[in-house]
Amino acid sequence: MRTRIKICCISSMQEAQLAIRLGADALGLVGKMPSGPGPIEDDLIAAIAKTIHPPIASFLLTSRQSATGIIDHVKRTGVNTVQIVDALSEGTYEHIKEALPQLKIVQVIHVTGEESIEEALKLHEKVDSLLLDSGNPKAAIKTLGGTGNTHNWAISRQIVKLVSVPVFLAGGLNETNVAEAINTVEPFAVDVCSGVRTNRLLDEKKLLSFIGAVSTVEKA
Repeated sequence: MRTRIKICCISSMQEAQLAIRLGADALGLVGKMPSGPGPIEDDLIAAIAKTIHPPIASFLLTSRQSATGIIDHVKRTGVNTVQIVDALSEGTYEHIKEALPQLKIVQVIHVTGEESIEEALKLHEKVDSLLLDSGNPKAAIKTLGGTGNTHNWAISRQIVKLVSVPVFLAGGLNETNVAEAINTVEPFAVDVCSGVRTNRLLDEKKLLSFIGAVSTVEKA
């Protein structure tokens, strides 16, 4: 089955259209974060989301941790998918689904060790997808994505095999390692931010190379 491609940290209409033209299946729009690259204002997220049409998915990356806060953030931006980058600490996923029944919910799990497997098993039946990343929500200043660092793919592979929902793989992917990542982890999709950027801007050559590397695995 073809590995899907999500291009994250989209910062303009031009970047969105470039990513779609070159073959992205989903675009990530980053809301306010405690650290990391890519956050843009909610008004700009909403404007870009209006230009993203099915079958392309529009992802809002939110650091809000309450169900009511997440619902409000989604309504403000008009996306069709929410990527919750931190733990849900108030309210439930059911609350979000009741308020926004058409919304897809993707929960991020930051792969820090074997404990991440247990976390995935607790959550996978409550959401539509999981996304495995390399952040550290327990750091003094939380890192919730966009680190440019890889994590232990052996743990990610175990999670993919154990859960019942699609899994996105993120964290330090680029044209040189994405084929190995796909062969090792066998994710539903790969997610890239810094690996296809130069000076924080989406780089067409790097994006083409990244998408080409993904396609070589599919043809193998």
